[in-house]
Amino acid sequence: MASLPDHIRIRLILTPNFNLAATMNFIDPFRAANYLEGRGLFQWEFASEHGGPCTASNGASLETQALAELPANGTDFLIVSSSWTPDEHGTPAILSALRTASRQSITLGAIDTGAFVLAKAGLLNGRQATVHYEHMDAFQELYPDVELSENLTVFDGPRITCCGGVASVDFGLQILQSTYGSDIANAAARYIFHPEFRGHGAPQNPSGNEPMGATVPDVVRHAIKLMETNLEEPLSIPDVAEQAGISQRQLNRLFSQYLRKTPAMYYRDIRLDRARGLVTQTTLSMAQIAIASGFSSQIHFSRAYRDRFGMPPIQDRSEGRIPFEFRAWPMHRKVKS
Repeated sequence: MASLPDHIRIRLILTPNFNLAATMNFIDPFRAANYLEGRGLFQWEFASEHGGPCTASNGASLETQALAELPANGTDFLIVSSSWTPDEHGTPAILSALRTASRQSITLGAIDTGAFVLAKAGLLNGRQATVHYEHMDAFQELYPDVELSENLTVFDGPRITCCGGVASVDFGLQILQSTYGSDIANAAARYIFHPEFRGHGAPQNPSGNEPMGATVPDVVRHAIKLMETNLEEPLSIPDVAEQAGISQRQLNRLFSQYLRKTPAMYYRDIRLDRARGLVTQTTLSMAQIAIASGFSSQIHFSRAYRDRFGMPPIQDRSEGRIPFEFRAWPMHRKVKS
């Protein structure tokens, strides 16, 4: 039987506007394991490109060490924790650190949108990875050589990724289980009140599941699914009603009752939500984004975008970068052909 390691070293590279909760969720199982075992099974440190305080997306800050001042081989896991505009944070210094770690066979990982940075470094080509569902469209457009998964976590050899949020607890528990076994992992999960571990293959958004209980009828869910899977070439509302198995009048009534929008308005809004992710997270032209979001006219697209978000798409790209009050709005992915 192989001997267990004396300790595991984890280094997290934080980028500006990283998600603080996801980062701390990831660390918490290791903290609990150290406490329960009465010894330092895990050691972790926080790094950033320049060191000093790194401000999270919620306005809090975390003290970090400068990446250049840390030994390149001083860790077992190197994890990028990123959130908003990850394309801006794949700097030459961070990319160099990741590539150096890869040559030293250090396991590389990512939380939330950190996979964008790994992909920019060319370290996910031909591999599978995951990101927060809101950024999946942008990731697919930017990095088509990476197989994108809708799962909470992906472990593909020495590349491990997590979509963020509370799933980061499961991410940490998987590492804990793989290094020190199920007994310690179970004890740590109980200690931090994480009663239901979600392992490999758990999806980000299980079908038919509503965290606060069912809120809309199944037929409305089905209609929404039809809309979400036909964004680039939108269906007509009569076609949506027909495929959902109800009359258009019933569809209008149910959408008004449960969603407080007409089906046409709801459909338009999810197309615009998708467009906003492409506007703010990619360098695609506005004409390409209009087409990808189901708008045949760029003028119509720009007008609808401004009506929904308060600014035209070109201004949102250069100035907006997703204002705080809109940051919780979901993206709706197109389905792979």
